[in-house]
Amino acid sequence: MFEENFLSLKALVFYLTYPLLWLVSILPFPVIYGISNFIYYIVYHLIGYRKKVVRKNLLLCFPTKSESERLQIEKDFYRHFCDLFLEIIKSLSMSAETMKRRFKIINPEKITEMEQHGKSIIFMAGHHANYEWMTSFQLGPTTREGFGVYKRIRNPYFDKLIRDIRGKFFIELIDKNEISKLMQKNCDENALVNYGMIADQAPRHTKKAYWGKFMGIDTPMFVGSEIFAKRFDFGLAFIHVRKVKRGYYEAEFKEISMNPKAFKNFEITDMYFQCIEKEIRESPALYFWTHNRWKHI
Repeated sequence: MFEENFLSLKALVFYLTYPLLWLVSILPFPVIYGISNFIYYIVYHLIGYRKKVVRKNLLLCFPTKSESERLQIEKDFYRHFCDLFLEIIKSLSMSAETMKRRFKIINPEKITEMEQHGKSIIFMAGHHANYEWMTSFQLGPTTREGFGVYKRIRNPYFDKLIRDIRGKFFIELIDKNEISKLMQKNCDENALVNYGMIADQAPRHTKKAYWGKFMGIDTPMFVGSEIFAKRFDFGLAFIHVRKVKRGYYEAEFKEISMNPKAFKNFEITDMYFQCIEKEIRESPALYFWTHNRWKHI
């Protein structure tokens, strides 16, 4: 009885929230960013959402920058953070044409080149710029089926919403606990597919984790992408995303390796984090600083 009531409460929350989200999604982009400006004032100046975490992270990663420089990165981050939140909602009603105009792949030939090796590919990325719109790369030159790895949301209604938003451009979300079975199944069936993984957050079991350097700091790291690539002989690539201007992004695909077994353990993981670090140093305000990435330090 309790579980049924709890599920009903989750459904009520969803059905009360969804119409508002849809109404926001159909607003023009200038209005969307006007709302974002208002939310920024509330989140940053009134609530101060996770400011302590953001400031701790920025101090750890940029110890040589002045306090005023870090403060500017902080403010720019919160502005981008609010934009990202609204852009995710906007995705509900965005057409494929609008998405391709606002999230451009600048080297689509690289995807074709890597796929010619006849291997499935893991496309890795960081929580940088608009990582939510990266699922739209399936609108590019590839004809392969695409799967994105994610962590299931406890509310099943919002979980379905997120899967629908991220999956509307031909990519299917797979829970992180189910991805290994899917990869094995696809390999058994000789299916060549694309997988998307973002693995730059903190692993739960830090004592068992591999610790490498990230932003010059000893950091526990997820190594699942490297393990899967070696086990199934997948190719590996990185999606480097830049923010051109408000609401417009460019993605560049960079090959990590089409022969992962040639690398020593954790070399590929180190290369992945080096790619993310390069993004951060280029545009520090676009990283997801509210996540307590270095909580074990």
